This record gives sequence, structure tokens and C-alpha cells, in this order.
Amino acid sequence: MSNHVQMMSLFVHAFVVTIDRLSPSTATIHTVRPTVLSWPISSPIYQTTTFALPSAAELSKAAIEVSPSGFYTRHGNPNHTELADAVAAMEGADRGLVFGSGMGAFATTMLALVKSGDHVVAQKSMYGGALSLISTLLPRVGVECTLVDQTDVSDWERAITPATRLFLIESPSNPRLDITDIAAVTSIAREHGILTLADNTFATPVNQRPIVLGIDLVWHSATKYLAGHSDVSAGVVVGSDDLIEKIWNTSLILGAVLGPFDAWLVTRGIRTLHLRVERANATGAVIAEHLCQRDEISAVHYPGLATHVSHATASRQMTGFGGVLSFELRGGFDAGARLIEALELFQLSASLGSVESLAVHPASMWGALLSEEEITAAGLPPGLIRLSCGLEDVDDLLDDLDRALDSLSA
Repeated sequence: MSNHVQMMSLFVHAFVVTIDRLSPSTATIHTVRPTVLSWPISSPIYQTTTFALPSAAELSKAAIEVSPSGFYTRHGNPNHTELADAVAAMEGADRGLVFGSGMGAFATTMLALVKSGDHVVAQKSMYGGALSLISTLLPRVGVECTLVDQTDVSDWERAITPATRLFLIESPSNPRLDITDIAAVTSIAREHGILTLADNTFATPVNQRPIVLGIDLVWHSATKYLAGHSDVSAGVVVGSDDLIEKIWNTSLILGAVLGPFDAWLVTRGIRTLHLRVERANATGAVIAEHLCQRDEISAVHYPGLATHVSHATASRQMTGFGGVLSFELRGGFDAGARLIEALELFQLSASLGSVESLAVHPASMWGALLSEEEITAAGLPPGLIRLSCGLEDVDDLLDDLDRALDSLSA
């Protein structure tokens, strides 16, 4: 029996309350008790902090269960279970956990997996929030981190020390769309007994399944493609039963809880994930090819381009290349700032993976998270622009980009 079916069975019984002897103030609280009479096509939202159970034995069982669906929402919630099960199924994992944000998922997972004296190996090119955590928070708790060139497999192995406990992977990376040879890097990790954690936010399980390639744990900023509508903040991590239990024990303490309604929104978004990602794949490829023809641009970063340095690796491990791409303007920082302000359909926004197209100038945005040295080390050229292609007509998006690029020489 699935977790979801087990969860729903908790509520099939009806509570019977005799209201004749109750005062009006008491009766208003106890006259309506939830009962599931049939199976809804769209799951209900369990907007409750706590659950009533039918017996002391059931209460005791739920209190010690890992991520129970019907005890207390900080522990778990039916909407949490439905979302976690959906992402785990797509990624090929045993089970998952959900959080109030992608960074909540990442931070909780990191604190669950490493301790003082441990060593972590991570990529130089990865999401700025993740880089900030490993460069500022981990050292404060006694964890060292080495940054490597993700495209050089030997660099990962050279970085290993006797204290190395975890490899952090993001492929394609944010914002340069660099590619990690996931199978090769996880092979090295397994040889040395090192856990692997991959950020699959950009690719989504539609385009890439890191667990199939040997990764132990996968996390997402579900705010992005999984939800897909710029209306919810959420995170999720999936993996084996034992690792998820370890992370859940830490999550219970940290309390980065996802609201039931937010979980419901992400689950609703997942129902159209394949359609949205397929459209983004097609649009991203067309726009990347088009931008390669513009003289104002010195480089286009998109793994679907035959000219991408890791195109062959990306083609082996991805079934689609996504709707996120980046490009470098010859005019540097000033040109980047001018371009994003000249765009109309591509809205200036820090996020990605939604139905609307978005653009950002990372050198401007991440200056608040990273120092100039860290920005340089992460390989962020001052004129780099990251685009997230939405569901608009591709010709309209091309016109928008061309008008903005033309304005640079006006």
C-alpha cells in the first residue's frame, strides 16, 4: 500500500459527537468533523497543524514515524506526502521530504550529513545561495570545503582528503550552464565511500535523473520548474529511505516547514511539468541558436548547442536541455544592466522555471550574496545574462531580445 493510500485511510472513519448536551460555543467547534466519503480527483488541502487519531496506539505510532502524514504538520502532512511521493517517483528515489524553500531543503540536508571536522567538495560554478552557505555557514560549524572545476573529473578526485564526506553537484550549473559528468564523478565518490548530493533544479527529472546516474540524494528548489507559476516557495530532497530518515530527524529540529497549501500548489504544478519542460526545451534551443548570430554577444552557454564544450556529456545524461541559457555581452557590466532594462517580455527577476520568461544579470544580483573574489571564482563574467524561457510564443521572445540588443548600439 502506498504512503498516500495509507495516509488517506486514517481519515476514512467518522467521528461521532452528541451535540444535544453541548453549549453553543462548544458545539460550533465540534459539529463538523472531517470524513472522506469518496476519492477526490484533485486532492484536498489539509490546512491543519495537528490531527486527531482514533486510538492511543495510532497516536504513539505516528509520533515516532518518519514524516507521518497524520500527526502534526511540522512532522508531516497529507499534502507533504503527496508531493514528496510524486518527486521521489519521478526521480527514481525511495522517498522524499519537502521544505519551505529550496535553501531550506539544501541547508537542512547539509547539516544532517556533515559535522565538525568533515570536508566537502563542491563546484566553483553553482547557485549563489548554495555557494554562500558552504563558504560562510559550514566553516562556522567546523566543516571545510574545496571548490573544483566541475568539468574536470580528475579535479574532483584530487580534492579528496581522508575527511571528505560529501560531493556537491549541480548540472547544468547556475548560471553558466556548465556540465558535470555525473556518472564519472559518482563513480569516484563510491570508490572512496563519499556521499553525493545533486541539485537538479535546472534539468528537472523530465530532462535528467541523477539517481539513475549514481547520485545518492537529489534536491530541488521546487519554487522553480516543479511549481512553475511564480506563486509558491518550496524545496524538496529525495533519496534512499535511510538517508531521508537522517535528514528528517534534522528537519524536525530546524522546522523549515512547507505550508499545506504551498505543497498543494507544487503538486498541481507537477501535473503539467512534462508539457512545460518540453515547451521550454524547444524554445531554449531556438533562442540559443539565434543569439549565436548576434555580434553584441561573445559567447552563448547552452548545453544543447553543438559548440558547447560539454555538449557530448550533456547529450549522454540528458534527454532535453532545458529553457535556461546564458550569454555574455561584449559591452560588459554596463551593457548587461542596460539590456535587462530594455527587455519587455523577459521580465527582470531573480527566479526561473515559470510560465513567464525571465532575465537576470547575475553580477548585479549576486553581489549581495558573494564577494567580488567569490563572484570571479564562480566564473561570472560581468556581462553575463541568464534567461529563463517561458511559454510565450518563441517569435515574440526573439523580437524582444533583438529589440533590446539593438538598443545597445543606439
